[in-house]
Amino acid sequence: MKSRESQHVPRIQTGRTLIGVILAFVLATSWSAALGQDHLEKLKGFNEYVEQLLKDWNIPGVGVGIVIKDKLVLAKGYGFRDFAKKLPVTPRTLFQIASNTKLFTATAVGMLVEEGKLNWDLPVRNAVPSIQFYNDELNNTVTIRDMLSHRTGISRHDLIWYKSDFTRKELFERLKYLEPSQSLRQGFLYNNMMFAAAGYVIELLSGKTWEEFVRERILTPLDMRSTVFTAKEMEAQDDHGVPYREKRDTTVLYPIPIYEEAQGVGPAGSIISNVSDMSHWLISLMNGGRYEGRQVIPQKVLKETLAPSMPLPNSGLENRGFKEIFNAVYGMGRMSASYRGHFLTYHGGDLPGFHSQVSCMPYDSIGVVVFVIGDHGAPLYNIISYNVYERLLGLDQTPWSQRALADRLSGKASGTEARKKSGAGRIVGTHPSHPLADYAGTYENPAYGDVKITRADTGLEFTFHHISLPLHHYHYDRFDTPDDEVDGLWSLGFGTSPQGFIDRIVISLDEAEATFIRKPDASLEETAILAQYVGKYVLAGQTVEIQLIDKSLFLAAPGTPKIQLIPFRAHQFRVKEFADLMISFVVENGRVRAFKQVDPSGEYQFDRTQ
Repeated sequence: MKSRESQHVPRIQTGRTLIGVILAFVLATSWSAALGQDHLEKLKGFNEYVEQLLKDWNIPGVGVGIVIKDKLVLAKGYGFRDFAKKLPVTPRTLFQIASNTKLFTATAVGMLVEEGKLNWDLPVRNAVPSIQFYNDELNNTVTIRDMLSHRTGISRHDLIWYKSDFTRKELFERLKYLEPSQSLRQGFLYNNMMFAAAGYVIELLSGKTWEEFVRERILTPLDMRSTVFTAKEMEAQDDHGVPYREKRDTTVLYPIPIYEEAQGVGPAGSIISNVSDMSHWLISLMNGGRYEGRQVIPQKVLKETLAPSMPLPNSGLENRGFKEIFNAVYGMGRMSASYRGHFLTYHGGDLPGFHSQVSCMPYDSIGVVVFVIGDHGAPLYNIISYNVYERLLGLDQTPWSQRALADRLSGKASGTEARKKSGAGRIVGTHPSHPLADYAGTYENPAYGDVKITRADTGLEFTFHHISLPLHHYHYDRFDTPDDEVDGLWSLGFGTSPQGFIDRIVISLDEAEATFIRKPDASLEETAILAQYVGKYVLAGQTVEIQLIDKSLFLAAPGTPKIQLIPFRAHQFRVKEFADLMISFVVENGRVRAFKQVDPSGEYQFDRTQ
């Protein structure tokens, strides 16, 4: 998930395999002293268990760290961090931790609360007047706790930031376009955009970027020296994971690029770390914010992140009869639940090819971090974590892997069958309503940004953020992309104005259908160009005026509200209130002489008087 510049200079790593072996030996030796023979006995067979999981799930590699009280007692890699090169996972292998970044952000916000710069439960706009939500009700009520506990009533809208170049400020400014799906504090709706905005709040109130603040106040005091924020920094270090997927409808593993477009949404998921560094974070979480005898994080802040803010559904219990974990609640940046009678706090993290779980049972002094390579193996971070707790607590082992693997294989088979029926609703023999060149252009949605349609050798090309795919005609004015392994299938419905122009695209995105309106020629947004239309015009004794206000043209008539003219094409403007009305300016010898109001009833010409 998302990224940032870092002040950390990566250390040069050499002899990685040997270092990993030595470290594993040292840790195993300290494990004996920390756990005692009883705990060692309980973890007997764990290594074999994980190795079998890798085979059963066809997974390249995983990393596991176990913390007891204030010690990292097991740090071990299984399988390969680079499957093609057969390089092993080590305790220092870097992984994108994705949404496990969120607790770092919530903790950083809590530090500002402790300093009196923010309040958990007063409207965030009191401290940050520039924040804007969809309506005044949200502006006047949403708190930072609401934003960090996913209870704003606004759902994900992940395709705003996914593979985009939007800055954090730009994402912050897009909050006002996100219409709530339900009332405030009435349900849990996960939202990465709110954490990105919280990171920008940190910048506005502290004068430091989110990355600078987190590194200075959390990472450096916790001695997390290998932890970075960007894919570039990750790849600069020798010991880093390579993300993989399983090819659709097969068991073939193939590498995918490390997700890079993370800058804007960084506070929701851009931190990159390893088992060794994350153990320091776990130790502080389990010990009231203390690390190596120092109070790094205020204990009150950690307590607030655990405070129940929003209940989560008991879907496993109600739908499957699984009784091991239930009554989960979300705090801020992490969840808590009862796991077989023990208090568990946890959070998952997911980006293409990398998946993670950071969890602990603070009252039992046990913490676990799990990293997984391979999208199809994401459930393993829960499966491995639960198995560690059950072993150390002396509980019988729940068959989590068997349950989840059956679901995975069933789901994969269902997907194969479903894709065989793709296109069943296509109406054959239809044609586009316009020549292909008429569909080319840039179409804009205020929240999601631009969709670009360009001519290609054999048809059209679709580009959205960093996703580019060919478009083929499906039927009528619907065009589809191929069903891409990584970027999926996109279906675009083009629409025409009453005047017959292709002027919009409707696309089903992550939350609902979104409409992208064709952008006008860029020159029509220039003040010098718009100024040529300003003046007074008359028809049958009625005088109207074209005015230029804040880089927009308005039509002003006595006794009526001003009407904004929306640029469309050269010398042509639309009216927001009436799609079937067009204002066309008449230009003769380089000078505007009149404008025509064209609507279904006729064409009316207003001649310029000055």
